[in-house]
Amino acid sequence: MFEKVLIANRGEIAVRVIRACRELGIRTLAVYSEADANSMHVQLADQAICIGSGASADSYLKIDRIISAAEVGDVEAIHPGYGFLAENAHFAEICENCNIKFIGPRSATIKMMGDKTVAKDTARKAGCPIVPGSDGPVGSEQDALKLAKKIGYPVLVKAVAGGGGRGMRIAHNDVSLVKGYHTARTEAERAFANPAVYIEKYVETPRHIEIQILGDQKGRIVHLFERDCSLQRRHQKVLEETPSPALDEDLRKRISKAAIKVAESVEYSSAGTIEFLLDPKGNFYFIEMNTRIQVEHPVTEEAVGLDLVKEQIRIAAGEPLSFEQRDIRLLRHAIECRINAEDAYNGFRPSPGTISFYYPPGGHGIRVDSHCYGGYTIPSHYDSMIAKVIAYGHDRRTTIARMHRALSEFRIEGVKTTIPLQRAILQDPEFQRGRYNTAFIENLLNREQREAAEPEV
Repeated sequence: MFEKVLIANRGEIAVRVIRACRELGIRTLAVYSEADANSMHVQLADQAICIGSGASADSYLKIDRIISAAEVGDVEAIHPGYGFLAENAHFAEICENCNIKFIGPRSATIKMMGDKTVAKDTARKAGCPIVPGSDGPVGSEQDALKLAKKIGYPVLVKAVAGGGGRGMRIAHNDVSLVKGYHTARTEAERAFANPAVYIEKYVETPRHIEIQILGDQKGRIVHLFERDCSLQRRHQKVLEETPSPALDEDLRKRISKAAIKVAESVEYSSAGTIEFLLDPKGNFYFIEMNTRIQVEHPVTEEAVGLDLVKEQIRIAAGEPLSFEQRDIRLLRHAIECRINAEDAYNGFRPSPGTISFYYPPGGHGIRVDSHCYGGYTIPSHYDSMIAKVIAYGHDRRTTIARMHRALSEFRIEGVKTTIPLQRAILQDPEFQRGRYNTAFIENLLNREQREAAEPEV
């Protein structure tokens, strides 16, 4: 096992990794920007090194500074968390060349599955259904128009190196396709330094289902069932749950088997996620693989009773999985609500600032992952997520009630948060029946806006 690990991230995931390391008896080194000098992960780590100013491009994305910090701190491994450099194949390769263990898959695997067109081709060869679309990057708007005519509108323009909804546009006709093609390319160049985009058929009102997998360096790969991530806004996940109310046992087995085949085809080692779209008829299609720990990993942890971050670290240290597929069971239902410092009823406007009062919920069946505290100032430089509330129980109804109770207890003052939106989702009758898809939140907000505008009788 490693003696010391550098955490190349910030916020709640950095705190999460530090806690896992501490339980494994591993010392930790935190890197931080000037804006994060008072962040919780800096206070909890055994050692901390400042690597730059507040902007990500000047700190958390500076590979040379992170490697320098690793050498100064004499660490054996680096955990990238999620976001930033977590799926950067070049960073993983540099770690390999410096004899620093990258806690994640091999750089070659990250590169292969990070290219969305290569990933789709890999999944197709593994026998996994894929959404109809281009075989690779689309080089011109004329080619885009020809393909759209072939597969039919609506279509989705997606950045080859994309993620998090960036470099992605829906087109319903030729005019919107031409506009979306150029907009997506510009956005992709800005976000990923790669303007290449591809086109696929847009599956309307789907569920977004992902399968969590773990693979060790001995070739054993298991799945830890699914997460339903359909509740999104502009392709950003808001609430996740497992098991999915949309899957029966037969569909669960088939989609999990398909995910295993994809992971096996690339000899995957570490924690990873295979993502699918599920249409209203029960057909599922591979869309991408995330070669990192996910924001929503606690949902799976509480449902199956495993610590995914500790498993990641053990795998990177060369330890084999201590369990087999038959040992993994869905023990409980779990739901995660992402709490963002945003005003959901004012266009999700970011709300950075100082938290004047912070009181997280507790009680049976509640977990809170956060890096915040009273007096903490939320920087404006980074993602707006400030906490994750995870509720779990013996069934879905109990879990929903428990989450609603927890959110009613959560007190965050000084900034706006998305807690009111999360409570509205939980109280919606269609959500409570498990009837939702990727359009649910937009429809909910539009309905609430219409009702608020109606004159009182």
